[in-house]
Amino acid sequence: MKTGLHPEYTHQAKIECTTCGHRWQTGSTVKEMRVEVCSNCHPFFTGQQQMIDTAGRVDRFKRMTAKHQSVRRPVRSKRTKLQAKKTRKVAKATAPEA
Repeated sequence: MKTGLHPEYTHQAKIECTTCGHRWQTGSTVKEMRVEVCSNCHPFFTGQQQMIDTAGRVDRFKRMTAKHQSVRRPVRSKRTKLQAKKTRKVAKATAPEA
């Protein structure tokens, strides 16, 4: 195998968040790293995340689903569908031919 092919792995890599200044150590091939957002300041992890409704997308989706729910046929079970199919088949077979 070739020597010097893989980068050196260090267990003392220093990571710093540029937003909040939080620092921690982890293992990496890079000795120092700066990140813009970390788990200490990211809205998802801090519980401050907000849903942003861009151009009324959520309202539009709700209107569309409400419209489709009103037009939608009632759901029939498989047994009901099979019985309806049988009755149509029997009616067709017993119908007088013209």
